[in-house]
Amino acid sequence: MSPVTAGDRDEPLGTVAGVAAPGASAPYPGSAPGSDSAVPDPSARRRLGVGAVVVLVVAALAVTVGIGILRGAMAPVDEVAVDQTPAPAATGVADVYVHVAGAVRTPGLYLLPAGARVVDAVAAAGGFSEDADRDAVNLARTLDDGEQLPVPREGEAAPAGAAAPPPADGRVDLNTADAALLEALPRIGPALAERIIAWREDNGGFTSIEDLLAVPGIGDKMLESLRDLVTV
Repeated sequence: MSPVTAGDRDEPLGTVAGVAAPGASAPYPGSAPGSDSAVPDPSARRRLGVGAVVVLVVAALAVTVGIGILRGAMAPVDEVAVDQTPAPAATGVADVYVHVAGAVRTPGLYLLPAGARVVDAVAAAGGFSEDADRDAVNLARTLDDGEQLPVPREGEAAPAGAAAPPPADGRVDLNTADAALLEALPRIGPALAERIIAWREDNGGFTSIEDLLAVPGIGDKMLESLRDLVTV
């Protein structure tokens, strides 16, 4: 027999038909002859599956966020009207405490609005009692904070400091009137009556009704309200 040479066969030297050469990897069962397929790694398949799930979750979240942003941009915007009206400024006017005594139904201490008059204090005290000397009280006088308002009874002299009625001619002499007569005038309380008396003593008396403007607390409006009620 002739020896087998390399040129007589296509197989590499050192191999026998059907026997793999030393060092060659055996094919995976079921694979086609001559195939290079290796045995698949199960962990690689699991990692591939987990990665696919993560990608799907991220994509779903991105779609959800995008839809939310789109809906927010397309939603109608409610306009809220802001009231630009400025808040009323505080006037600084406080209430006044008045002690109503004498011939009233319910004597006592009453809290009244600033600018209240004697008639308001008498009404708060339940009104005059049956024996009250109503003509001795000037119901139109403005009250001062901390004032005591004594209401005399018929036949009883008016207490000191009580508001006395003006003279018969309806006018009060600024140079001779005492505090009680001055307090009988509209918007003149005890403090302002004392300032009027102090001014006439310091300046030798009033020479005209317009001199009242020099008294602290008396302005043009108050002067006009007193013009027909006073004289000098």
